[in-house]
Amino acid sequence: MFRHLLVLIGVLAVLCCGAPAALAADDPLEKAFEALKTYDWGKERAPLRPLEEAVAAAGKDPALAKALEQKLVGLLKADVSQAAKDQICRQLSLVGSAECVPAVAELLPDEKLSHMARYVLERIPAPEATKALREALPKTKGVQKVGVLNSLGVKRDAESVPALVPLLADSDPQVAAAAAAALGAIGNSEAAKALADFQAKAPAALKLAAADAYLACAEALLAAGKKAEALAIYKELTKSEIRHVKLAATRGMMNVMGKKQ
Repeated sequence: MFRHLLVLIGVLAVLCCGAPAALAADDPLEKAFEALKTYDWGKERAPLRPLEEAVAAAGKDPALAKALEQKLVGLLKADVSQAAKDQICRQLSLVGSAECVPAVAELLPDEKLSHMARYVLERIPAPEATKALREALPKTKGVQKVGVLNSLGVKRDAESVPALVPLLADSDPQVAAAAAAALGAIGNSEAAKALADFQAKAPAALKLAAADAYLACAEALLAAGKKAEALAIYKELTKSEIRHVKLAATRGMMNVMGKKQ
């Protein structure tokens, strides 16, 4: 309880002075930020708890969330360890807004921190976060590009479809499969058309990914009330040589037609 009161006092200092840097050096929250600068894996986490408590309290206090976000972004741009940036991203996933997007997006091509950057951006509902993921596609490759594609699928970002379609022909099969999965998750008419073409000519190694993505697209279309489009896909997939896809498509078709299974 005493620690919690000290944290709140530090928080009030941030808000009243109008800048995160205004905290006193002996304030528990400022001490937590100082500890975060030198944090590394395996170190005692107790010094970070005042920050974690403040972040938890910020859920009901927009002004506090903004102050913490500014301070965290400042540290993210500083020369701190990977472990520290990992922890910063975890906190930004809870208090971050469009303001932190540029700093977080810089980590997307980083093979060690890309996943944490996506962890933050996936949880920020602002369009700036989705745009940053979209714009990272040409800046990333391999595992990082696959991760960004997965995040765009999580976001179900329809604006990304034109950027995803060319990646179905990517020389890296993992990238092509991730692009297909993202299109399936987005599940609009444009994505369905692209996946229909992809499934028809997908190489053997990508047949399963293509079929699964096309099936997911049908389910998304059905959920959106586009029964005719979903039914057309289900009918096509009942001809699939992949057993689970054929069975799922048959069930989907019967569901659309209102037949008992």
